[in-house]
Amino acid sequence: MAKFRYRMQSILDIKMKLENQAKQDFGAAKAALDLQIDKLEVLKQRKRGYESEAERLLNGELKIRNITDNKAAILRMDDYIRDQKEVVKKAEDKLEEARLKLQQVVQERKTHEKLKEKAFDEFLEEEKRSEGKEVDQLTSYTYGQRKKGNSSVAEKKGEDLNG
Repeated sequence: MAKFRYRMQSILDIKMKLENQAKQDFGAAKAALDLQIDKLEVLKQRKRGYESEAERLLNGELKIRNITDNKAAILRMDDYIRDQKEVVKKAEDKLEEARLKLQQVVQERKTHEKLKEKAFDEFLEEEKRSEGKEVDQLTSYTYGQRKKGNSSVAEKKGEDLNG
Protein backbone atom coordinates (compact mmCIF):
# COMPACT_ATOMS: atom_id res chain seq x y z
CA MET A 1 0.00 0.00 0.00
CA ALA A 2 1.26 3.45 -0.89
CA LYS A 3 1.91 6.02 1.81
CA PHE A 4 -0.41 9.03 2.04
CA ARG A 5 1.33 12.36 1.60
CA TYR A 6 -0.71 15.56 1.84
CA ARG A 7 0.77 17.96 -0.67
CA MET A 8 -0.21 21.05 1.36
CA GLN A 9 1.09 19.73 4.70
CA SER A 10 3.56 22.60 4.98
CA ILE A 11 0.70 25.10 4.74
CA LEU A 12 -1.23 23.21 7.42
CA ASP A 13 1.87 23.25 9.65
CA ILE A 14 2.16 27.02 9.18
CA LYS A 15 -1.52 27.44 10.03
CA MET A 16 -0.99 25.46 13.24
CA LYS A 17 1.98 27.65 14.18
CA LEU A 18 -0.07 30.78 13.47
CA GLU A 19 -2.85 29.40 15.65
CA ASN A 20 -0.41 28.77 18.51
CA GLN A 21 0.95 32.31 18.15
CA ALA A 22 -2.58 33.73 18.13
CA LYS A 23 -3.40 31.74 21.28
CA GLN A 24 -0.32 33.19 22.97
CA ASP A 25 -1.26 36.71 21.85
CA PHE A 26 -4.79 36.20 23.14
CA GLY A 27 -3.44 34.96 26.48
CA ALA A 28 -1.12 37.95 26.76
CA ALA A 29 -3.95 40.36 25.93
CA LYS A 30 -6.17 38.66 28.54
CA ALA A 31 -3.41 38.93 31.15
CA ALA A 32 -2.89 42.62 30.30
CA LEU A 33 -6.62 43.27 30.63
CA ASP A 34 -6.75 41.48 33.98
CA LEU A 35 -3.81 43.57 35.21
CA GLN A 36 -5.49 46.82 34.17
CA ILE A 37 -8.76 45.78 35.80
CA ASP A 38 -6.85 45.01 39.01
CA LYS A 39 -5.26 48.47 38.89
CA LEU A 40 -8.72 50.00 38.44
CA GLU A 41 -10.00 48.12 41.47
CA VAL A 42 -7.04 49.34 43.56
CA LEU A 43 -7.82 52.93 42.55
CA LYS A 44 -11.48 52.47 43.46
CA GLN A 45 -10.48 51.07 46.85
CA ARG A 46 -8.18 54.04 47.46
CA LYS A 47 -11.03 56.40 46.57
CA ARG A 48 -13.34 54.60 49.02
CA GLY A 49 -10.61 54.99 51.63
CA TYR A 50 -10.44 58.73 51.00
CA GLU A 51 -14.24 58.96 51.15
CA SER A 52 -14.25 57.13 54.49
CA GLU A 53 -11.59 59.52 55.73
CA ALA A 54 -13.70 62.46 54.51
CA GLU A 55 -16.63 61.25 56.61
CA ARG A 56 -14.36 60.91 59.64
CA LEU A 57 -12.94 64.40 59.08
CA LEU A 58 -16.41 65.93 58.82
CA ASN A 59 -17.70 64.15 61.94
CA GLY A 60 -14.77 64.95 64.16
CA GLU A 61 -12.88 68.14 64.79
CA LEU A 62 -13.11 70.27 61.64
CA LYS A 63 -9.67 70.93 60.20
CA ILE A 64 -10.13 72.82 56.95
CA ARG A 65 -6.68 71.96 55.61
CA ASN A 66 -7.23 68.23 56.06
CA ILE A 67 -10.71 68.43 54.55
CA THR A 68 -9.50 70.31 51.44
CA ASP A 69 -6.54 67.96 51.02
CA ASN A 70 -8.89 65.01 51.26
CA LYS A 71 -11.31 66.55 48.74
CA ALA A 72 -8.41 67.16 46.33
CA ALA A 73 -7.28 63.54 46.79
CA ILE A 74 -10.80 62.30 45.98
CA LEU A 75 -10.90 64.45 42.83
CA ARG A 76 -7.44 63.15 41.79
CA MET A 77 -8.66 59.61 42.32
CA ASP A 78 -11.67 60.37 40.08
CA ASP A 79 -9.22 61.51 37.38
CA TYR A 80 -7.04 58.42 37.87
CA ILE A 81 -10.09 56.17 37.73
CA ARG A 82 -11.34 57.82 34.54
CA ASP A 83 -7.89 57.45 32.95
CA GLN A 84 -7.65 53.85 34.11
CA LYS A 85 -11.08 53.10 32.63
CA GLU A 86 -9.74 54.31 29.29
CA VAL A 87 -6.71 52.02 29.67
CA VAL A 88 -9.07 49.13 30.50
CA LYS A 89 -11.16 49.94 27.42
CA LYS A 90 -8.04 49.87 25.22
CA ALA A 91 -7.01 46.55 26.77
CA GLU A 92 -10.50 45.18 26.09
CA ASP A 93 -10.22 46.33 22.46
CA LYS A 94 -6.85 44.60 22.12
CA LEU A 95 -8.31 41.45 23.65
CA GLU A 96 -11.21 41.53 21.20
CA GLU A 97 -8.79 42.06 18.31
CA ALA A 98 -6.71 39.09 19.48
CA ARG A 99 -9.87 36.99 19.86
CA LEU A 100 -10.97 37.79 16.31
CA LYS A 101 -7.52 36.95 14.94
CA LEU A 102 -7.50 33.68 16.88
CA GLN A 103 -10.97 32.86 15.58
CA GLN A 104 -9.79 33.52 12.01
CA VAL A 105 -6.66 31.38 12.22
CA VAL A 106 -8.57 28.53 13.89
CA GLN A 107 -11.08 28.64 11.05
CA GLU A 108 -8.28 28.59 8.45
CA ARG A 109 -6.61 25.65 10.19
CA LYS A 110 -9.87 23.74 10.34
CA THR A 111 -10.44 24.41 6.63
CA HIS A 112 -7.02 22.97 5.80
CA GLU A 113 -7.66 19.97 8.04
CA LYS A 114 -10.92 19.34 6.19
CA LEU A 115 -9.02 19.53 2.90
CA LYS A 116 -6.49 17.05 4.25
CA GLU A 117 -9.25 14.68 5.35
CA LYS A 118 -10.88 14.94 1.94
CA ALA A 119 -7.55 14.26 0.22
CA PHE A 120 -7.02 11.26 2.50
CA ASP A 121 -10.48 9.90 1.68
CA GLU A 122 -9.73 10.30 -2.03
CA PHE A 123 -6.39 8.53 -1.49
CA LEU A 124 -8.18 5.61 0.22
CA GLU A 125 -10.69 5.37 -2.62
CA GLU A 126 -7.88 5.33 -5.18
CA GLU A 127 -6.09 2.64 -3.18
CA LYS A 128 -9.28 0.54 -3.14
CA ARG A 129 -9.68 0.93 -6.91
CA SER A 130 -6.03 0.06 -7.48
CA GLU A 131 -6.27 -2.95 -5.20
CA GLY A 132 -9.46 -4.06 -6.99
CA LYS A 133 -7.68 -3.84 -10.34
CA GLU A 134 -4.80 -5.92 -9.03
CA VAL A 135 -7.20 -8.55 -7.68
CA ASP A 136 -9.06 -8.60 -11.02
CA GLN A 137 -5.78 -8.99 -12.92
CA LEU A 138 -4.62 -11.75 -10.62
CA THR A 139 -7.96 -13.54 -10.93
CA SER A 140 -7.91 -13.23 -14.71
CA TYR A 141 -4.35 -14.50 -14.87
CA THR A 142 -5.10 -17.42 -12.57
CA TYR A 143 -8.22 -18.28 -14.55
CA GLY A 144 -6.27 -18.05 -17.79
CA GLN A 145 -3.54 -20.32 -16.46
CA ARG A 146 -6.07 -22.92 -15.33
CA LYS A 147 -7.85 -22.85 -18.64
CA LYS A 148 -4.57 -23.20 -20.46
CA GLY A 149 -3.59 -26.04 -18.12
CA ASN A 150 -6.93 -27.81 -18.68
CA SER A 151 -6.56 -27.50 -22.47
CA SER A 152 -3.15 -29.14 -22.52
CA VAL A 153 -4.37 -31.91 -20.21
CA ALA A 154 -7.35 -32.51 -22.51
CA GLU A 155 -5.05 -32.59 -25.53
CA LYS A 156 -2.81 -35.13 -23.82
CA LYS A 157 -5.84 -37.26 -22.97
CA GLY A 158 -6.97 -37.02 -26.59
CA GLU A 159 -3.55 -38.17 -27.82
CA ASP A 160 -3.58 -41.05 -25.36
CA LEU A 161 -6.99 -42.16 -26.58
CA ASN A 162 -6.02 -41.86 -30.22
CA GLY A 163 -2.61 -43.30 -29.85
